[in-house]
Amino acid sequence: MEISIEWIGFIAALLTTGAFVPQVFKTLKTKSTEGLSLTMYMSMFVGIMLWLFYGIKIQSISMIIANVVTGGLTLSILVMIILHKKKN
Repeated sequence: MEISIEWIGFIAALLTTGAFVPQVFKTLKTKSTEGLSLTMYMSMFVGIMLWLFYGIKIQSISMIIANVVTGGLTLSILVMIILHKKKN
């Protein structure tokens, strides 16, 4: 049985994108961004957007979906970090 390379992409996307979910939930629950690096999340977001662009250019649906979802999760953390910094 041959496994499509796109399925490997979906599995990788599920694992790497899923890794962000606990951080988002914890940050929402505790309302604390203490210890989270703004620089890291900004760099990560830019990298994800570049991966999204790349996925679009090579027409990889797994890459596109993964980077749209991960981009949204990363952006939500970024917004929380920035809002927290404004309050302090």
